[in-house]
Amino acid sequence: MRIVIPGGTGHLGVILNRALTDAGHEVTVLTRRPTRPGELRWDGRTLGDWAEAVDGSDVMINLAGRTVDCRYTPANLREMMDSRVESTRVVGEAIAAAARPPRLWLQMSTATVYAHRFDAPNDEATGRIGGTEPGVPAYWSTSVEIAKAWERTQRQAATPGTRKVALRTSMVMSPERGGAFEMLLRLARLGLGGPVAGGGQYVSWIHDTDLVRAVEFLIAREDVAGPVNLAAPHPVTYREFMRGVRTAWGIPIGLPATRWMAEIGAFALRSDTELLLKSRRVTPGRLLAEGFAFTHPSWPEAAADLVRTIRADRTGHAGR
Repeated sequence: MRIVIPGGTGHLGVILNRALTDAGHEVTVLTRRPTRPGELRWDGRTLGDWAEAVDGSDVMINLAGRTVDCRYTPANLREMMDSRVESTRVVGEAIAAAARPPRLWLQMSTATVYAHRFDAPNDEATGRIGGTEPGVPAYWSTSVEIAKAWERTQRQAATPGTRKVALRTSMVMSPERGGAFEMLLRLARLGLGGPVAGGGQYVSWIHDTDLVRAVEFLIAREDVAGPVNLAAPHPVTYREFMRGVRTAWGIPIGLPATRWMAEIGAFALRSDTELLLKSRRVTPGRLLAEGFAFTHPSWPEAAADLVRTIRADRTGHAGR
């Protein structure tokens, strides 16, 4: 197949590009700074020569958007919103203008759209959309509004010949450098891998192997459209999550941190505590209902697999 990936030079884009290319597909990446064969320049806002790659392609996978790993200042939140909405809008315009539009548009979204909750999991059918929860910082609702606007822009695009799926993606755990797992493992190795603010908040996650397999599954299944949660079936509390990281690496203890300590750490790392403190209890209802089988459904096993791969890569052996 011919596959176009706007925003394909980021962490997830590199993973998907490599896997889809290895599977024999022709992948074109749209990026602001093309440096390699197969990359085309775009600005994420306006139609250009890059739209020629969309005409005649089979699948569009739009990953474009400013990283959320930053301080949630008003300026950064506005850039998150604009980069997601504008890139999605212009992708829709390119598909609408194509003589031979792609049959499928996979649009990145986020599990952050769901409410901060502990009492029950959020799946696509019964999950509670966030933004109005009591007792959480007011600015958390902005992340939900960004997610809603992101999905709404795709949904409203005039592309009747193209099936559309919104990928409500949880934290992707991969052995790649620069990913979330590397950062969490670094904290654990420094002795900081204990619970934060009590550790009862839920972490939803997906192993990168299952992310790729889910994307391939959705490409093959021509009857699935709308929001799909990309998350492993067993979210765990932050306390359990970090215990899994420590056990996989062989770290006996992890010091706990209070909420104010997390605030100081997030400030030092130029990140935001919402990424740690929001309880994201998300489950893959639609994937499971459609018969998708996870390779890594439980966190302790998935963490052990990631650590094995990292150690194998460092010793020069094939990790996978």
